[in-house]
Amino acid sequence: MTSLIDFDVDMEHNFSQGLRGYLSAVTSALGIGLESCTVDLDLPASAYVALDMRLDRFPGRDLALIWNERHGWSVAVETHRGGDLVVLSYLGGPEVVPAPRQVTKFLAAVLAEDHTVGRPDAPDLREPGNHRELVDLFAGVGL
Repeated sequence: MTSLIDFDVDMEHNFSQGLRGYLSAVTSALGIGLESCTVDLDLPASAYVALDMRLDRFPGRDLALIWNERHGWSVAVETHRGGDLVVLSYLGGPEVVPAPRQVTKFLAAVLAEDHTVGRPDAPDLREPGNHRELVDLFAGVGL
């Protein structure tokens, strides 16, 4: 008997698990739980981390950390329309999967209104897809 193995399914499972492990490390470094996260595995894969923080210049609006496989990390603020987000700053490169401590330092800089960290425009760090490469990057962060 011959059986077929769908390696793409295995890779996407490994990618999903790697991304969740990475998000777990980032949220742990932030002192929050993984329950604050949502993940979208469509291309480009992305993640949303809800933060219980606000900036004085945006009273009444929640902050979020966003990860995207093309642009890496950004900090965004919700609009008054609900689900819409306005990106305030992108962490930038060169890594699309930086160490969790780099993400926490980036968020701290945005909260302190330190504009020397991050950038206003979205960097193109990589093309979406090739999740095998991202699995390796997640593993390289020491998860």
